Amino acid sequence: MATHENEITEPVDLCLPDGRLDPAAVGWSRVPLHRANLRGWGRTKRWEHWCVTTPTHLVALTVSDLDFLALNSLYLLEYGPTGLEFERAAVVPAGRGVRLPDTVAGAPGAEGVVVGPERPTGGKVRVEIRDEDGGTRLKARCLTPDRLPVEVDLLVERPEGHESLSVVVPWSERRFQYTSKQTALPATGGVRIGTEVLGFGGDGGEAWAVLDHGRGRWPRTVDWNWGAASGRTDGHTVGLQFGGRWTVGTGSTENGLCVDGRLTKIGEELDWRWSPSDLLAPWTIRTPSSDQVDLRFTPFHNRSAHTNAGLIVNRTDQRFGHYDGRIRTDDGIEITVERLLGWAEDVHMRW
Repeated sequence: MATHENEITEPVDLCLPDGRLDPAAVGWSRVPLHRANLRGWGRTKRWEHWCVTTPTHLVALTVSDLDFLALNSLYLLEYGPTGLEFERAAVVPAGRGVRLPDTVAGAPGAEGVVVGPERPTGGKVRVEIRDEDGGTRLKARCLTPDRLPVEVDLLVERPEGHESLSVVVPWSERRFQYTSKQTALPATGGVRIGTEVLGFGGDGGEAWAVLDHGRGRWPRTVDWNWGAASGRTDGHTVGLQFGGRWTVGTGSTENGLCVDGRLTKIGEELDWRWSPSDLLAPWTIRTPSSDQVDLRFTPFHNRSAHTNAGLIVNRTDQRFGHYDGRIRTDDGIEITVERLLGWAEDVHMRW
């Protein structure tokens, strides 16, 4: 059944002065309008996750603050059986200076994020996220497992009037999440690995960035699906943003279509079908009450991360692949989706 969510059109604080969720913050917006003025310690999670894709490779940068520790990471994948794949993740103990701002990149007055040493050694990672004229600059440094230096320098453009999906998901007045998902943002730049340079945009092929900005206070255990994709198809620039399981019963969803910079909000839970055992089997993602979304996702690679480390138990299977099928905007535009590059993931977290 479709939900009837409140569209927020004016700036609003996420929390009341005592740290509880402000009822006025519950809803969604086409541009980031929430200030995540979280209070206190314990169960609070903050993160910035950027993934930039091209037809042949991708890079993802993550900075997270989970209260009891912080984590910054870089992941790189070249597609194909002989392609390069590596991840560098650095854990920062609580209180060591990781501070994530209350507002999302691209919002008025947004602050930058810088974590990690200037010249990383071993498994250390430096990540910088800063707004500048024309967009958001993503920079990172680390060493590969073979000790080759890695430097990321990308500019994510923000086309004028480009809409995104920001939404508050309320489990209760003490447990809630604000998420801003931004898709189909053009990107340019490169990643240098030793002497090799992987281009993003220009001669490197079209490059598209997706942002997952999260601020909230979470339950101890949660499961979710997340799917996203960006690119050009059927004469349109299309961004797909889908979420599942974690929003069920809250009255909010994080489902939307960004077509030529205009957001269509989908106010019902999607029907996700996938195989937990066959990691490269196709998925289907559909709107159960209509044909607004009818997509098949075919993975070509699985990024698996399993952690059992006391306070954190994580099982993540993130499949990269292509979306095919049909979507329809809220003004009736029917779009054929063909080989739109993105991902779909199946996650279990205890944190």
